Formats: sequence, C-alpha cells, structure tokens
Amino acid sequence: MEFGFLKVAAATPYTRLADCMKNAEEIVKLTFIAAQKGAAAVVFPELSITGYTCGDLFLQCSLIDGAKKALLYTAEKTKGMDIVICVGLPFEFEGKLFNCCAVLHKGEILGIVPKTNLPNYNEFYEKRWFAEALCENKRAIFDGKEIPFGTNLLFRNKNNEDFVFSVEICEDLWTVIPPSSYHAKAGASLIFNLSAGNEITGKDIYRKSLVESQSARLLCGYVYACAGEGESTTDIVFSGHNIMAENGKILKESERFKNEIIFADFDLSYLRSERRKNTSFSLCQKGYENIFFDLSEKSAALERYIDPTPFVPSNPGQMDKRCEEIIKIQALGLKKRISHIGCKNVVIGISGGLDSTHALIVAYNAFEMLGLESKGIITVTMPCFGTTDRTYKNALKLCEELGTTLIEIDIKEAVLNHFNDIGHDPDIHDLTYENSQARERTQILMDIASKYSGFVVGTGDLSELALGFATYNGDHMSMYGVNASIPKTLIRYLIKYIADNKIFKINSVSEILLDILDTPVSPELLPPNEKGGISQVTEDIVGPYELHDFFLYNFMRMSFSADKIIYLAENAFKSVYDGETIRKWFNIFLKRFFSQQYKRSCVPDGPKVGSVSLSPRGDWRMPSDALKEAFMPAK
Repeated sequence: MEFGFLKVAAATPYTRLADCMKNAEEIVKLTFIAAQKGAAAVVFPELSITGYTCGDLFLQCSLIDGAKKALLYTAEKTKGMDIVICVGLPFEFEGKLFNCCAVLHKGEILGIVPKTNLPNYNEFYEKRWFAEALCENKRAIFDGKEIPFGTNLLFRNKNNEDFVFSVEICEDLWTVIPPSSYHAKAGASLIFNLSAGNEITGKDIYRKSLVESQSARLLCGYVYACAGEGESTTDIVFSGHNIMAENGKILKESERFKNEIIFADFDLSYLRSERRKNTSFSLCQKGYENIFFDLSEKSAALERYIDPTPFVPSNPGQMDKRCEEIIKIQALGLKKRISHIGCKNVVIGISGGLDSTHALIVAYNAFEMLGLESKGIITVTMPCFGTTDRTYKNALKLCEELGTTLIEIDIKEAVLNHFNDIGHDPDIHDLTYENSQARERTQILMDIASKYSGFVVGTGDLSELALGFATYNGDHMSMYGVNASIPKTLIRYLIKYIADNKIFKINSVSEILLDILDTPVSPELLPPNEKGGISQVTEDIVGPYELHDFFLYNFMRMSFSADKIIYLAENAFKSVYDGETIRKWFNIFLKRFFSQQYKRSCVPDGPKVGSVSLSPRGDWRMPSDALKEAFMPAK
C-alpha cells in the first residue's frame, strides 16, 4: 500500500475441537480471503489448529502429531500466497510441550514462538499441559529443517523496513511486564497476539483497554485475535473478540459472539515518526534474532477512516467533556497570569467574530475562578471602514449580557489622519489600508490596558498563527494569547458547546453565540458590500480553514510528507473538494507557513491545549528563513 500503510487481518475461524486437519482447512480458507483483500499478514487465535479447550487431550501423541501435520498442510496450501500467517498450535520441543505460534510465509515456517506466561488460576490450567518459554532462542528440528524457536524473534520484511513484528500469546499481555514491551524496544512496530481469552461480564472493556494502552505505551500497532465459537462451552464461553489498535487508538474491533475476519490499515510511517520524536523510546536488541522474509508491496484499497477534522474529538460522547476541559485549561492559564501580575482588569478587543468571542468566554471563566466581577473585563469595540451591523450588534449584546465594561471607540478618523500622515490614498484598499486599522486597534488596546492597570488578552488562534494571517504588531500582539493553540475548526465546536448547553444560564447569550457561529469569518478591514454585509471573507483569501487545519495537523503532529498529506486529504474530503482544489490550497498553506514564521518567532505567551503548538518557547522551533522547496509535493 502507499505512504506507509499496511493492511493486516485478524481472523477467528470456526473451531472443531481436536480436528486439526479441518481446522487447518478453515485457516487456509480465511487466509485466502485475507490475501485477496490485500492483507500483508493474518493473525489467528491461540491454539487455533487444535482448539484451546482440548484439556488433557493436549498430552496425547495423536493430537501433537496431528497438529504438526496440519501445520505442514497449512504451509503447503499457502505457499503460493504472499502473506504472513500466524497460527497457534501445541509444539513439542526437547521433551516439553509448549503453547506456540507458528509464523508462516510462502509455505515456509519462519519461526515458532512459545508462550511466556501460562495462566494457572481460576478457570485456567495451562501449566498442567504446557511448559513456560525458555530464556534463550533455540533451534527446533521440524520436517527435517532447523527453525528458530523462542520468544525473542523479530520478523523483518526485506522490502519494507517499517514492517517488523513480534509475537506474544494471550496471557502475555495481561502480565506486569508483557513480552511485547521488550519486543517494541528491540524494534517491532507491530505486535501480533494470538489469544483464547474467555468471555465474562465486563471483561471486554478491560481487554480493549489493555490493547489500547499497550499500543500507546509501545508506540506500535497491536493485533489481538481471539478464539470464538467452536471452542468447548463446558464451563466457559469464547466470544471471538478481535481488536486492532494503533498508538492508543482502536482501528477496528469485531462484533463479539460472532466469528469474523476483520481488517485494519496500520500507518507504519506514522509509528516510525512517533518513535523518532519520542526521546524516551530507546532501542535495545540484545538477545534478539532477526528473521527476514520477502513480502512484496501490496496493492489494496485504503479502508482506514481519515478524520477530516483531526483537532475535533470524533466521538460525540467525548465532545462535551473535551470542550469543558479545553476551556478550563485556557481559563486556568489566564487566571495564573492575572494573579501573578496582581491586576483586576484585562482588556479584550471585541469584533463579534469567533476568536474574540471565545477569548471573552475564557476571560469570563478566569474571572469566575478568581472571584472577580466581570466589570473588570474591559471589552473594547472599535468600528471602522469594514464593520458590519451584524458583528457590531452581536459584540455589543454579548458584552452587555456578560456584564463587562464596554468601551466603544470609532477609529475611522484616527486611521484617516494616519493615512494623511503617511501619504496613503484611502481609496486604495491595499495592505496598508488594512494593516493601519489593525495596528490602530492594537495601540488603543495597549493604552487602555495601561489606563486600567491591566493587560491585553490576545484573541488570535492557532490556524491564523500557522498561516500568518495576522498584522505584525497589530492583532499579532498582546500580553497573553489564550487562543494560541486552538485551531479555527475547534473554536467553532467550543462556542457551539457553550451555546447548546446554555453554560451562562442566559438564553440570550446562547442566541447571540449561535448567530456569531453563523457569521462568515472575516477581519472586516474592507468596506461592506452594497447590501451592508461582509465583503471580505477570510476563507476566500487563504482557503477553507477545515483544509488548513487538516494540513497543519498532519504536517506538524504527524510529520507526514506533502504527497501523503494530499493523499489523505483526498480521502478525507473526497465528497467535498477535488484533488486540484486540495493541491492548490495545500501549496498556499505551505507557502504561508514557511514565509510567516517570523511572526511566530515573537508571539506572546499562551497556554498549550492540544498536541499541536506553535510557540517558539515550546513545541516549534523553526528558522524564519527556512525554504519550503524540500517540503513541496513531488507528484
């Protein structure tokens, strides 16, 4: 697959207890399905060749030998399939029986991995039949060939350096230090777990959390294949709960109590990037053996969901909690700054737009935390050439309802005098025309802050910082930027959350907020149109913020190449934008991102809220004169 994606399958076959050949036939059938779908690997449950619930039959020579024959059958029938297969079986080695995973590729047995931790409590009696894994890797003789036998085996694809996997078996994950912890430190990017955990009430939640957390801790992909229908139900039941996770995120999960084969596309280049950035993740390959296999590049459709709004929680159930948390982080940051300075006033320029509205909401929360009256929030509206009635009235009404101290200063005459001073024709609506207004407003805010012994709270957001869509030493500057790490797409959700949940307990506030949400984003620096509406729509100038936020997240947080970002955008927005449009706006994003770094090199303090921050003191250190050419799309 393209751009580092790798499709993997987890399959739960219908098991016939102790009927090794029938089980092998089912495994081959499911392997064929996985290969047809373009999977590079398929993982089957623990002891899938015999069934997990054979009990004392495991000690019978007939079953042990039958499992070996079934494994050879599986290898023979799949030698024409270019896919890695992980199957479970009992395997005898040096007079002891082990619960093992056999790794196959193109008819060859690459290695056999024994289970390290054997459960022998409650309903489990594995030590009755099996021995624990040996401390060192050995060589087993099977079908006249030497085969690596041990837990410390790394399986590496010669054609894809990122496709490196190791194996652990069921209980190994549930222990204090799972073997996969060492596998990952040795270089495994994927962990395959063959499991036969039974089902009891609530166990699925813990199982899922284990897979999620282990994949996050190891910065890896984790595939958990579980036994299902067909196992004995004498005392316990198996649900076939297959789970696939990547760095703490569930990619795919099967329906419980239904034998299924599921697929997920793992992003191996993303995992490599995460490990590269995480300096706490150190490698240690001592005692590990590398086993190489030759798997060709797979051609398969990308089935992975690509979130078009990566800054916004995709789970509706988490949205309210996340919004509340974000506002608290912002407000707590501002609270600390207010209490440190020892002032009781802050100054905010109010335009009736999204950013200044959210900054006001944050300030209101900070004042509540401090037990200060909202009169200490000095809100200043400064109408000029581009101000429309809609934004002007919304700003006034919101300040009135929240009980702030509202100051109105019309700056038209001051700006016209400035034009006269510098010899600028006011009929020429260029950058000078626009920036003069922004800088006049900032000067007023700063001076009012001095008058009231307070400081200016900045309103600019992360998206504007990324694009440099701010006037240098104008709205670019403040004493504390509360929205500095909040992207435009997220601010919309935050304000909607406050409006829908009536956080302020004032119906009129919710109505005002909803109307602000419905207003086009604009700096309102150009005169209104003939109908008195906004003539300068930001997204007509720099492009859709939903695209720019998508580009920003994948460029900064994921460190993806330009071609991969465009590829992902084409998948995420396939029903909204065509490829040409996406490429056009990405080129503009990259151009602006590199050319406007000098503005970000001297931004005010502001709280980090999410995983992406452009603060030069925190997450992003970039030379202002870096060249963009090396980061442009190649295709």
